[in-house]
Amino acid sequence: MTRLYKTLSLLILITLIVSCGNDNTANFTLKGTIKGLKKGTVYLQKDGDSTVINLDSLDIVGEKEFVLSTSLDEPRLLYLKLFKNDGEEHFIPFFADQGVTEINTTLNNFNFDAKIKGSKQQDLLNAYLEIMEGYKNQNLDLIEASLLAQKEGDSIAFDSIAKLSKRLIKRKYSYTIQYAMNNAESEIAPYLALYEVPSANPIYIDSIYNSLSENVKESLYGKQLKTLIDNRNK
Repeated sequence: MTRLYKTLSLLILITLIVSCGNDNTANFTLKGTIKGLKKGTVYLQKDGDSTVINLDSLDIVGEKEFVLSTSLDEPRLLYLKLFKNDGEEHFIPFFADQGVTEINTTLNNFNFDAKIKGSKQQDLLNAYLEIMEGYKNQNLDLIEASLLAQKEGDSIAFDSIAKLSKRLIKRKYSYTIQYAMNNAESEIAPYLALYEVPSANPIYIDSIYNSLSENVKESLYGKQLKTLIDNRNK
């Protein structure tokens, strides 16, 4: 009886070991390089209800490449975080979906040099951010001109620049709203409504939501957008 018990216990133990060894539920992989990094820690993260959640991490000591993984139920924004003992936190946000995303960047310009290739949602976000970079540059030019006008005491030029700045903001909002509606089949649409133009006229926010496909309405950001609208209507 004792021998049978030991045999059964051994079989159960082997089964558990095999089961654990095959527990590979990850369906998303983030890989890439950080040029110039000799030592540090990279984290794969997502937003939680009240804090940021670590999904995976890797200590880097001289390696050229990093590989992180997790399991995703649907497309969503994730973060690649770098900790390098300089007292600062360095993040690269990106839109992830099941499969592989690749991020290549540099140590000195971790955020700005990032080249991201992966999901369809990220491709749409890349295209959007490229246009936003143009608006950002125009805004910087207007700020510089405004400071110069103020320094020279040119009130007419200052007022004119202020009007141009307001028009630029309206154009930026208008482009974002139209971009979201043009991509209503993608999770990027409710994401932009939530995080890029949440203070836009409620009519436009409603229009974005109503244009979403049923699948996107049931996505993480689709549900969050619906909650935003419902709370506003209360």
